[in-house]
Amino acid sequence: MKIIAFAGSPSKNSINKKLATYAASLFDNSDVEVLDLNDYQMPIFTVDIEKEIGQHSLAQAFLDKIATADFLVVSLAENNGNYSAAFKNVFDWCSRINGKVFQGKPMLLMAASDGKRGGANVLEIGKNAFPRYGADIKAIYSFPVFYENFDVEKVQISNPELDNELKEIIEGF
Repeated sequence: MKIIAFAGSPSKNSINKKLATYAASLFDNSDVEVLDLNDYQMPIFTVDIEKEIGQHSLAQAFLDKIATADFLVVSLAENNGNYSAAFKNVFDWCSRINGKVFQGKPMLLMAASDGKRGGANVLEIGKNAFPRYGADIKAIYSFPVFYENFDVEKVQISNPELDNELKEIIEGF
């Protein structure tokens, strides 16, 4: 099974990328590719820029990666209660090429935050919006208080309850 994992954050030390990478590693017999939003930097989407340059090749490249997946692991960063600007920009460019950005792929939708709510706002937005854009959301996982519950050096969840919860979700696939 081919898994494409990515975080909705361009941070070099993204807690969401760490969580997505860890979650993807838990799937048995899978080939995992972790995408980095920094590889898909494009001008801020506007119809004026689109009219000037056309469809951006990096948006097509992102869609091509999604097309190779059997399963998506997506962990959204929450910035002021919403998607990060970097993710929203990639999403906007991609949606102009293919309105079904997620191409009907099954998805584990997650969010990590250093707060107690675990990205609850952005998860709610993604849960409501992504199916309209071709996501088949199979499960949602919220990861709170990241630095207390994740071992950054070992790149794994250190809180046994939270770790078991994620592993049970993944075993269900």
